[in-house]
Amino acid sequence: MSERAALLKGIRVWLAFFVVCLVLSGATAFPLVHELRWAEEVLRSLGAPDHLPGLMEWIERVRDGLDTADADHPFLLYGTDWLAFAHLVIAVAFLGPYRDPVRNVWVVEFGLIACAGVVPLALICGPIRGIPLWWSVIDMAFGVFGAVPLYVVRKKIKRLEALAEAAVPGVAAAPAQ
Repeated sequence: MSERAALLKGIRVWLAFFVVCLVLSGATAFPLVHELRWAEEVLRSLGAPDHLPGLMEWIERVRDGLDTADADHPFLLYGTDWLAFAHLVIAVAFLGPYRDPVRNVWVVEFGLIACAGVVPLALICGPIRGIPLWWSVIDMAFGVFGAVPLYVVRKKIKRLEALAEAAVPGVAAAPAQ
């Protein structure tokens, strides 16, 4: 396998992994009420109230809030439907770099900027919304962990671009097939 083919394969594997995680993250935002009830049951069966009382108090508080919103103001949960939809739409954007990484490196860079934006969002909006700091740290971890595959992909794309430019000096990289 040539270096170009190996880079292209690596880019596509990392992008597929990132897109799958993005789709799963989005899809889980649709059934929040049911997921949280299920998570609370699982945590109780594992003895979490005895070992992690702070986590259980937070889970119960969030479940109570979601139950109330679902029963009295279900339209509020429409916001999480849009959150889920946004994840799915963003995932579709990564088809561009999957097909032609060099030409669409900007999508990967956009993803890196979005991942970086998770940190200030959690630090600013978390306290405003009464989110415990430890939960905001979990939220920030999604941005940090999301950036890892995108960083790897960007490095591979830049290497692929350099290979194409070295092969034909002064000519932009050919679209990937």
